[in-house]
Amino acid sequence: MSVPVFDAGLELRAAGDGTRRLKGSFPYKKRAVIDSGGGGRRPKKEEFAPKAFSYAVNDPDREIHLLIGHSFDKPLASKKAGTLILLDNAVELAFEAILTPDIQRTSWAADFIAAYSAGLVGGISPGFRVAPPEVVDQPEETTDEDPEEGDALIRTIFAAILFELSMVTRPAYQETQTDLRSFNPSCERGAERYRHAMSRWRA
Repeated sequence: MSVPVFDAGLELRAAGDGTRRLKGSFPYKKRAVIDSGGGGRRPKKEEFAPKAFSYAVNDPDREIHLLIGHSFDKPLASKKAGTLILLDNAVELAFEAILTPDIQRTSWAADFIAAYSAGLVGGISPGFRVAPPEVVDQPEETTDEDPEEGDALIRTIFAAILFELSMVTRPAYQETQTDLRSFNPSCERGAERYRHAMSRWRA
């Protein structure tokens, strides 16, 4: 399992009703340094092809969690619980996580919000494995060279089975944005309202 990280540019806002919303996106076609090389090794970089996560995102029976530090003991939201909404397109995998009052009262969520407010949470990392070709009818991952990247090897992932997104501290991917703010469920319900809200928000 690979765990690349992207910069989150986080913002925390007070919630009037005690419920918070975390919004963000994972950009496709942006490269992260997986191995800087040295000692005879060539640098290695990684990128995800557009809609690389669509297999898991579009499967109504597949669970995907929002976690802290890749720990399933520290969940913040989940797809099956209806508190993690994922919207995939050719540019990015966008998400919205509703942090309920019950979750916010857990010790790990309180620690996360405190670290977030202090600027110590630096990114979001996907937990995934590359999908085998017999599961997803897409090209297998490739490793190529790009003259603009010197002697670096570029790994492109075309299909990945996403298990979770995690809040982490060290960014590698540099182009995204995440926003944690108040959320009033009575004001924003249903997929159409969610899609409209996400269309007004960009990384």
